[in-house]
Amino acid sequence: MVLVSGCLLGLRCRYDAKRLRVPKLIKELKDPLPLCPEQLGGFPTPRIPAEVKGRAEGVWKGEAKVINEKGEDVTQGFIIGAKEVLRLVRLFNIKKAYLKENSPSCGREGVLIPLLKKRGVEIRWIK
Repeated sequence: MVLVSGCLLGLRCRYDAKRLRVPKLIKELKDPLPLCPEQLGGFPTPRIPAEVKGRAEGVWKGEAKVINEKGEDVTQGFIIGAKEVLRLVRLFNIKKAYLKENSPSCGREGVLIPLLKKRGVEIRWIK
């Protein structure tokens, strides 16, 4: 089983609820597990865009935050969502992930990434 950002599979889970075109590479995956950390963290779709202010590792140390475009601190929801994804990664013994580039959850500097790296999950980012 391979973890895949749900938006890469065409699910309307992006912040703007737009459906992405499914990349050929993703279409060819066997046993993808589509997940959206932000939805698992309790955020609605659509939702106000947010970004990590600081480094993702800093979120876990209390040194950085996730702030939405209204200036609201939404860090806790991102932490909850990342922990839920990690729970499923452990449950299904997932070793590989295809994640959405530039996401505050799944992007290279996303909140989820330190947890997956610590777990030894191989990550590939898709634009």
